Amino acid sequence: MTRLDPLVASLSLEKVLETIPSGLFVVDSGQRIVCWNAEAERITGYSAAEAIGQHCSFLSGIPCGKGCGLFDPLQQKPIIGTSCSIRHKDGGRVFLTKNVDYLRDEQGAIIGGIESFIDVSRQRRLETRLRSHSRRLGRAVRQRTAQLEEERSRLGMLLDSMEDLAYLVGPEFRISFTNRALQKVFGEVQGAICYQALHQRSSPCSWCPFERVRMGETVREERDVEINLRSYEIIHSPLRTVDGAIGKLAVYRDITARKLAEEKLIEANQELDAFVYTVSHDLRSPLTPIIGFAEFLREEYRDRLDAQGIELLTEIETQGQRMLALMEDLLTLSRVGRVTPPSAPLPLGPILQEVLNEQSLEINRLGLQVSVEELPELQLPATLVGELFTILLENAIRYAGAVDAGIEIGSRSAGERVRIFVRDHGPGVPEAERQRIFDPFYRGSTATGSRGTGIGLATVRKIARLYNGRCWVDETPGGGATFWIELPRHVT
Repeated sequence: MTRLDPLVASLSLEKVLETIPSGLFVVDSGQRIVCWNAEAERITGYSAAEAIGQHCSFLSGIPCGKGCGLFDPLQQKPIIGTSCSIRHKDGGRVFLTKNVDYLRDEQGAIIGGIESFIDVSRQRRLETRLRSHSRRLGRAVRQRTAQLEEERSRLGMLLDSMEDLAYLVGPEFRISFTNRALQKVFGEVQGAICYQALHQRSSPCSWCPFERVRMGETVREERDVEINLRSYEIIHSPLRTVDGAIGKLAVYRDITARKLAEEKLIEANQELDAFVYTVSHDLRSPLTPIIGFAEFLREEYRDRLDAQGIELLTEIETQGQRMLALMEDLLTLSRVGRVTPPSAPLPLGPILQEVLNEQSLEINRLGLQVSVEELPELQLPATLVGELFTILLENAIRYAGAVDAGIEIGSRSAGERVRIFVRDHGPGVPEAERQRIFDPFYRGSTATGSRGTGIGLATVRKIARLYNGRCWVDETPGGGATFWIELPRHVT
C-alpha cells in the first residue's frame, strides 16, 4: 500500500467517500460492511445505519449468490466494469455496473474489500425496450418484404398476361423485370440499363421522365419505336421497390392503328374544309349579282310592278342575303385551322378592345352597356382569339339587344387553364338544347326571328378544340346565357 500524501492523509475517510459520485461500500475480511456512502444509500434505498454491520449478501446480489467475486481467489483483482443486480429496499431489482478490489494492510495482507457501483437500471430498461422494438421492427420488415415480394410476383404475373409491353426499372436505370410482350420486341434485356437496351444511348435520355416519376407523378408520352416501326403511348408510373426505393413501371400501348386513323381523319377533314371552301366561294360569286339585280329591279321598276312583284323581288333579295351570310360563315369555318401559337403569352384586353371598336356602332345603336373585367394573357394566336370574341360578342348583341340588357365579359382562373366568359341577359338557351348549340347549322328555339346561320358557335368549338380547349353554355342567373371557353395558359 503506497504512503499517502500528508494533505490527503489529513482528510477524513467519510469526507472522501461522500465526494465520490458513485455508490461505494467497504467490507472487512468477514464481508461485513464497515463503510456505506450517500450515493450507495440513494441507489439501494438502505441508509448507512441499516447497512453497516450487515453481511454484504443482504443485498441479494446476482451473481453474488453464485460465488462472491470480491473474495474469489480465481478472479484477478481489480475487477473493472462487471455487471450485477441487487435487491432494492422496496423489493425491486437494481442493475449495476461495478468495480471490485481488495484492501490490504502495509504488509500486503488482505484485510477487506471495496466495491464502487453505478445504477444502470434505466439504461438496461431502455436497452430492453430497444431490443424488443428492434425485434418487432425486424418482424415488420420481414413481413412487409414478404408482402412486397408477393405483390411483385402477382404484378409480374399480371404484366406477363398483358399484350402491352411493360418493364420495371430501378433508381439506377437498371431493368429489373420485363414481360413477355416486351421481350418479343426488344429481346432479353432484364438486368440491362434501360437507355442502352431500349434506346441505344450511352447516357440517360434527355426526355426521360424518371425524375418526375420519383416525385410521384404519372407521366404519359407518345413515342415511335424504330426497332419495329410502331407507335406507342407510354405510361410511366411510380412503383416502390422491395428495398423501399422509388422505381418506375413503364407500359407501352400500341397506338399505331389509332395514329394512322387520326392521320386519315385529319386528311379527310382537310379535304372536307377544302371542299366547303371551294363550294362556298363558288356559290358566293353568283349571289352578289343576284342580290344586286333583285335590288335594282325593285328600285328601278317599282312603278311597273304590282305589289306581288315587289314582294317577290324583296324575298329574292332577303334570301340571297341569308345565303351570302351562310357562305361567309362557311368560308370562315373552313379557313379555321391550327395556327402556330406565339412564343410568349399575349394580353387579351387589347384584342377584345379591337373587336368592341368594330361593333361599337351596333352597340351604341341598341344602347347596350358592355362591361369588361381584366383579362389574362394566353399563348394563342391573336387572330383566332379575335375570331372567338367577335362570334361570342355578336351572338350576345343579337339576343341581349332584343331586351335592352347588358353584356359582361371576363375570365376565371382554373389552375393551368383559363375560362373566358361572355354573358348576356337575353332569352337564354333551354337546357335541352345546350349540348347541340355548338353543332353546325343548329339554331335553338330562341333564335326564331333573329339573323344567323348556325355556323358561328360551331367555329368557336372548332377553335377551342384545336388548342385542347372546350366550350359550353350555362344559364345566366336571373335569365340569359353565359358562354364559356376554357383554354390552356400555355400551348406547345
